[in-house]
Amino acid sequence: MIRKNIMLCGVLLALATAVFANASKDTGGAADSKATGTFDWKRFSGATITVYMVEHATTTAIQAKIKDFEAQTGVKVNIQVTPEANYFDQVSNALSSRSGTPDIFMSGVYQIWNYSTAGNVEPLDDYLSNPALAAPGYDYGDLVPSVVNALKWDGVAGHAVGSGNLLALPLCCEIYSLAYNKRAFEKAGIAKVPETYDELLEACDKLKEWNGPGSYAIALRGARDWGTIHPAYMSTFANFGAKDFAIEGGRLVSKVNSPESAAMNQFWVELVKRGGSPQWSNTFWYIGQAELGAGKAAMQWDADNNSIQVNLQNMAEGGNIAFAPMPVAKAGNPVKSNFWIWSMAMNANSKAKGASWLFLQYFTSKEFLEAASVQSNNMDPVRTSTWNSAGFKAKMASQEGYIDVFNKTSPNASILFTPQPAFFETTLDWAETLQNMVAGRVTVQAGLDALKQRMDRAVQQ
Repeated sequence: MIRKNIMLCGVLLALATAVFANASKDTGGAADSKATGTFDWKRFSGATITVYMVEHATTTAIQAKIKDFEAQTGVKVNIQVTPEANYFDQVSNALSSRSGTPDIFMSGVYQIWNYSTAGNVEPLDDYLSNPALAAPGYDYGDLVPSVVNALKWDGVAGHAVGSGNLLALPLCCEIYSLAYNKRAFEKAGIAKVPETYDELLEACDKLKEWNGPGSYAIALRGARDWGTIHPAYMSTFANFGAKDFAIEGGRLVSKVNSPESAAMNQFWVELVKRGGSPQWSNTFWYIGQAELGAGKAAMQWDADNNSIQVNLQNMAEGGNIAFAPMPVAKAGNPVKSNFWIWSMAMNANSKAKGASWLFLQYFTSKEFLEAASVQSNNMDPVRTSTWNSAGFKAKMASQEGYIDVFNKTSPNASILFTPQPAFFETTLDWAETLQNMVAGRVTVQAGLDALKQRMDRAVQQ
């Protein structure tokens, strides 16, 4: 028995020594964010991390620099790239396994709400504030404030973004603006870009079949998909003063049937009918963008960076497209835009958090993000220094109004949805309700009243 106990102690001592040796490379736990000493890119040399990314221009730019990162840090990177159609299911399944893989993952904000409330996202505040871990020159303050604030949340359903833990670091973003064909406007006798909702409807009337049968005024998303609600529609919803949810009596309740929402939806239904595509209910952003570039649509109200994503400048009408801020109720009103932000988050169950933090810093640094925007198509930039750089300004010189629109819109941009656990369920239902209202299968108020009841049931817990 004594011999067996001695042998057991020896085994345990060996295991403890091995664990301690690995921990000296990368603790994989809370101690990583409590590191002391001076910053060292080689601090976690020898570690290996797995990174999940979606197919995107940003991902392409990151892949081109992986070997440089490995040489600078001694950290080995396994990167897996997946098409967006399958990507979020892959990430959700991996995180729910609690295996620690992936260490880093690319995500949108809405998805991070679910991941973080499930305990799968590592807050980044302690890493940023630790001089032993924060790389000199990273310059957190250079990140566009409204973008960074949209990645902060306290984890309470019903509480807006902007406070609480920093859950991710941004790679690129998009705001929403009005892209228009200058040739179409001239042909229709429209002297100035619409600034108000009334002016937009009047322009739609003038632009009907502006380029022959089948052409139309404005491309808008209309598919039965959560993405129909989050761009121009949600921005306009907020500009009407409407809210999706509120906390009342300690419970989260839907406000989609409010007078402000009813007025907004009445306008939107009229906009689709007077100016939208005959195939509106099947339109995704890329369909609208293709029809704008081909001379079928005269305008598109959608992401400001779409033209760069699909290389609009090389399409038939590319040289005629310009950008303007989205219309509002009254000229001069501040423009509120919703955000889409591609970001990178750290898995709370990662076994290599220190090395993962180096990856996050390297690929959201000033140097990398400027190169990714100027030399590649990482749009919209999330660093002020990129927007101010000569190289970026020169690249965007042919995109008339693009930089000006971002400067005017981004200060009031945010995630305009209320964080809540049934986001994708409720927005899908919302898109279907919108289709029914446009088709006349239900009145605006009746449709919103029924939607409110379903939303309340979805978030009743």
